[in-house]
Amino acid sequence: MTGRQGKAKSGEPADAAPKKVSSSSGLPRQAGSFAHYSVAQEIGRRIVSGDYLPGTILPNEAEWSAMFGTSRSVVREAIKMLMSKNLLVSRTKIGSRVEPRENWNHLDRDVLTWVSQSPRRDALMRSVQQLRHIVEPEAAALAAEIRNDAEMAQISDACAEMGSANTLSQRTRADRRFHQAILNATRNELLMPLGAMIDSSLDYLFTFVTREANDLRYAQDLHEAIERAIRLQKPDAARMAVKALLRNTDQILQQKDGIS
Repeated sequence: MTGRQGKAKSGEPADAAPKKVSSSSGLPRQAGSFAHYSVAQEIGRRIVSGDYLPGTILPNEAEWSAMFGTSRSVVREAIKMLMSKNLLVSRTKIGSRVEPRENWNHLDRDVLTWVSQSPRRDALMRSVQQLRHIVEPEAAALAAEIRNDAEMAQISDACAEMGSANTLSQRTRADRRFHQAILNATRNELLMPLGAMIDSSLDYLFTFVTREANDLRYAQDLHEAIERAIRLQKPDAARMAVKALLRNTDQILQQKDGIS
């Protein structure tokens, strides 16, 4: 990553002078209300990737401004955005400090995207898979009980699209749609947004599993079993079909070094 200053020790400021980011660094040159978002994206990626460890005091507004070639007001808005995600805390006369990981808003879509692009993405896959074990079997059972015809059509269409996909990206996109459609069919206001929030993490997980299997139709029969149980409104069968799919995914993950 450009502008890397090495890992700062926890609780200590990064002493190396920040390097100015040029237009070739990958940071988009944007004006107006989008400029602070670009700056926040770059700083957020560096924090999540470990360039700035928890407890590190970040460069001040003037240093960031020089680094990114933007105004201090843009940097200020970017810092506020990162504070809203609980990545940073700001103190007068001290500056912005990176918060401990346990304080981060790990369900924030930007944070999830940054983690999925960082060296911590394998740990994220473990967490996502654990969350799926907790949520998806009961969500499928509930969907089987209460789904309507329109919701069922969304589930069935996504499942069929998975089976006919010609590329990895098409398969993964349909896979995400399938699981989101099941959550939508629960009509639970807390479950429905969950798929959208972890969308980037599911994308990485589903892409990894399909690529490792080297088969675009991998586990298609297991997805079709889930679709069939929900269509026939059999909650117990839907629950068991999801558990079978999750066990299958577990086996793929366990074959990868460092994931168990």
